[in-house]
Amino acid sequence: MTVKASAALLHDLVAAALKAGADAAEAVTAERAALSVGVRNGALEDVEREESRDLGLRVFVGKRQASVSASDLSEATRTRLIERVVAMARLAPEDPYAGFAPEDRLHRGAFRDLDLMDASERSAAELEAVSIEAEAAALTIPGVVRSEGGHASTSSTEWRLVTSHGFEGCYSGSAFSLGVGVIAEKDGAMERGGESRTTRHLSDLPDAGIIGEEAGRRAVARVGPRKIASTTAPVIFENRVATQILSPLLGAISGPSIARGTSFLKDDMGKAVLPTHLSLIDDPFRMRGLGSAPFDDEGVEVVARRLVDAGVLTTWLHNSASARQMKQASTGHASRGLAGPPGVSTHNLHLTPGDRDAAGLRADAGTGLIVTSMFGPSLNANTGDWSAGVSGFWFEDGELAYPVSEVTVAGNLKALWARMVAGSDLEFRGSFNSPSLLFDAVAIAGK
Repeated sequence: MTVKASAALLHDLVAAALKAGADAAEAVTAERAALSVGVRNGALEDVEREESRDLGLRVFVGKRQASVSASDLSEATRTRLIERVVAMARLAPEDPYAGFAPEDRLHRGAFRDLDLMDASERSAAELEAVSIEAEAAALTIPGVVRSEGGHASTSSTEWRLVTSHGFEGCYSGSAFSLGVGVIAEKDGAMERGGESRTTRHLSDLPDAGIIGEEAGRRAVARVGPRKIASTTAPVIFENRVATQILSPLLGAISGPSIARGTSFLKDDMGKAVLPTHLSLIDDPFRMRGLGSAPFDDEGVEVVARRLVDAGVLTTWLHNSASARQMKQASTGHASRGLAGPPGVSTHNLHLTPGDRDAAGLRADAGTGLIVTSMFGPSLNANTGDWSAGVSGFWFEDGELAYPVSEVTVAGNLKALWARMVAGSDLEFRGSFNSPSLLFDAVAIAGK
């Protein structure tokens, strides 16, 4: 479907919903094309191709709302969708905070070019070749004995939103991915390891050999883990997993959570929640960013914000509904799929780095635990009490000693964040990035 035809379809859908009895309506389309290839032991294992065009429609009848979605865009299906969604809205309970974003908050004028789309193409044969190359590089690392497969993909997406109160916006993005997983063995003990990367532009994707070698090294380093006794010691969260101890902060400052009163940070606006040398920055305008967007999913203008500035919490994350409920303004963080009302999410988020590299953090800590993987985190949203299963490495006198596994770390996040020290190893790998983080005394549950 051409750009012009896609826009016309949404305008027609909105107009038809209003004619059917809706007081307001919005329609979205998501178009996606993707190709992915998997290999194992140098041989092709699977090829998947996807081409989809999906539609969502949300309508309001007074303060009642309903939404529907479909992947069939035929005229007959669209007619049924309109009839169904208007009937659903008439029967829905009233929501005093439901409604579109205020017109004065909508993005107006030209949309910023964020360089999110790369027209480069990779055929299935090229994806197969680069996957085999990454897998082969991983298998050259001494100690790697088996491949779990290499995989590569390319995709493009287009998101378009049209509302009955005058907003129309569209942006496209591409993604290129490459990864490999392997198993390493030593003295009969085996451990998995892997590496993968995703970028907006093909030219930004690391070389297949670099990805494969890193996967192999990470697997080999984990072989032969020990169990350690329960203790309290310094813990360093590697930059690849450090965002997982920060992510509960986002839920805790979500407007819907604050409005419900189910947040351990609900009384901390304008107060210090991180050390004064750290800030948490959300930037929707990062060029080629995986979370970049010219507007949010309600059409609201987005801006770069310091969610935490020099340690101090400065804002909640609002969509229009939570903003109305709290008598505030949307912060441009509405996030939605094809059906259902919007939630909230950030764009490109990062924690500012410190001045000590990974070795420097270990030297400062002396002896403790480095966390390189985390699973099964548990959070009490009302108190901030948190725990997670982890694995990684024990270090002594600032030097790596041996791998460890079957360990749990726990603490109250407000207390932990207050003592957090950031390293200098910030890498922009995804839409949420953090340097390594050192905490001086953390409860560790082992054997």
